[in-house]
Amino acid sequence: MAEHLLFLTGKLAEKQLRNILVKMQPEFTYTVHQLGIKVAALMTADMVARRLQDTFGADRIIVPGRCRGDLEALSKDLGLPVVRGPEELKDLPQYFGKAAQKADLSHYKVKIFAEIVDAPNVSVDEVLKRAHYYKSVGADVIDIGCLPSTYFPHMEDIIQTLKQEGFTVSIDSLEANDLLRGGKAGVDYMLSLHESTLWIADEVAATPILIPEKHEDLASLDRAIEIMQAKNRDFIVDPILDPLHFGFTDSVVRYHAVRKKHPTVEMMMGVGNITELTHADTAGMNTLLLGICSELNINSILATQVSKHACRAVKEADLARRIMYAAKQQDTLPKHIDAGLMALHEVSPFPYSYEEIEDLASQIKDPNYRVQISAEGVHIFNRDGLHSAVDPFELYPKLKVETDGGHAFYLGVELARAEIAWQLGKRFTQDQALTWGCATDQLEQTVDLHNFKPVGTTLQKSS
Repeated sequence: MAEHLLFLTGKLAEKQLRNILVKMQPEFTYTVHQLGIKVAALMTADMVARRLQDTFGADRIIVPGRCRGDLEALSKDLGLPVVRGPEELKDLPQYFGKAAQKADLSHYKVKIFAEIVDAPNVSVDEVLKRAHYYKSVGADVIDIGCLPSTYFPHMEDIIQTLKQEGFTVSIDSLEANDLLRGGKAGVDYMLSLHESTLWIADEVAATPILIPEKHEDLASLDRAIEIMQAKNRDFIVDPILDPLHFGFTDSVVRYHAVRKKHPTVEMMMGVGNITELTHADTAGMNTLLLGICSELNINSILATQVSKHACRAVKEADLARRIMYAAKQQDTLPKHIDAGLMALHEVSPFPYSYEEIEDLASQIKDPNYRVQISAEGVHIFNRDGLHSAVDPFELYPKLKVETDGGHAFYLGVELARAEIAWQLGKRFTQDQALTWGCATDQLEQTVDLHNFKPVGTTLQKSS
């Protein structure tokens, strides 16, 4: 027997909800019940408990996505599950069609080596602080970056402190003495050895990352691989990713050539040469590079966060590796898995057309302003009319808030958010901060509709 769902809604959304459900032609049966409030977004669990007298034989109750309160307690009181639907009605088909297929992002294959650059100039305490931050955003290995011909007296203290704190550690230098010291101090990996410095691997237990003698010299890399295999030693191969216009395309070809010739060796890609040395948003670069890693079975990357524009590089790489792993496991494109890498744009930025907003505006009977966006621009409306513009400054003379500073401030904030969302192609929901995916460390901010509202601004509390 098909599941029977009870959809709870408000007066303004009831017609639209019914239309969407009819067009969905769902496999479940349903009842739509208007709970006696105007605005569905203002519904609370307590309100449902007070007002709902009949569950209409439902197996499950769906409340608006912005419904506040303890739904677990409400479910126990009613004796059946009560769950939140999507925040936008237009997302209802996707909610039912794809919510059950949500990818498990708890798994990944690629290890992230996060480099603490210029470590000789960084104190032990500061290195430890950075290491904990990198670990919190996804790093698996903390890489200690040395400087050429630079005195590094506290290298051993750094390594031993990190090891005591439970970190996996690598040392990053092209100078043999740095690598030897790091290896003897207990690092787990050494970046990087080539054919002429393989002797260091005989002196320490650390796993070496092998690079060509010169970037284009894959023959030297082949010889180094053969030597390490003969000794039955673990190693990782890095053919070196070069910056754009300085050999990038050729270096990608090198990775492919090495993988084709050595199908089972462990490989590393230093993604920082692209994210750091290209002035473009790093989320897209990380996504593409981790996609290449996924295709070529490259299971380690070296990431850096030196440039200000690359300040989320490790966090982005962490999410990108999880998305690519999920897509590969499911044999699907890396789409509709997680939106965290879409910082600037969204798949469906404008859920409502101007005609639908116009229809909603015609039903409003109170003075409180609603703000929405469509592909055509920014729209603000109340009982006195609907106003639209692509520049919010054009709206100010029509809003009559010159003498109400709090009201003007609130509308200014909301219209600014709406303009940004419209310009970029992002979702805008009144009283909620715009979402930026993993491009920010800020938590999502939501205005409490019931406890904080300048008088006369927007939706008021219903009871």
